[in-house]
Amino acid sequence: MARPAADDEETPPLDPGLEKVRRKLIRFMAVNLGLIFLALMVVIAALVYKSRTRTPAPSPVGEIPAPAGAPVSGDIVLPVGAKVLSQALSENRLSLEAELADGSRTIFVYDIAERRMIGQFTIRNK
Repeated sequence: MARPAADDEETPPLDPGLEKVRRKLIRFMAVNLGLIFLALMVVIAALVYKSRTRTPAPSPVGEIPAPAGAPVSGDIVLPVGAKVLSQALSENRLSLEAELADGSRTIFVYDIAERRMIGQFTIRNK
């Protein structure tokens, strides 16, 4: 059986100009593959670093320490004869709209975490 002619012959050498282009292409590929590998290693190193140096999430400002299973309690002192009309809660701040004994309206702002009154605003009509 006869072998194909391509096996018997070696490939002829390339033209010198074409060989120069081939070498540049191989060098270009090697540099690009090296840069891609380096970039991939940097990304992997950053992910490993972030996973090992994870800090706990910051707690909300003025978080109320409460024992497990027990409700937080405290006293909010309003003037005598005051009647609460409405209330609103925002994080650790409680605002109470109250009608005082003389008929005027006032908003009291109470800080639950510090357990103290932090503001009183009188509502006036012009």
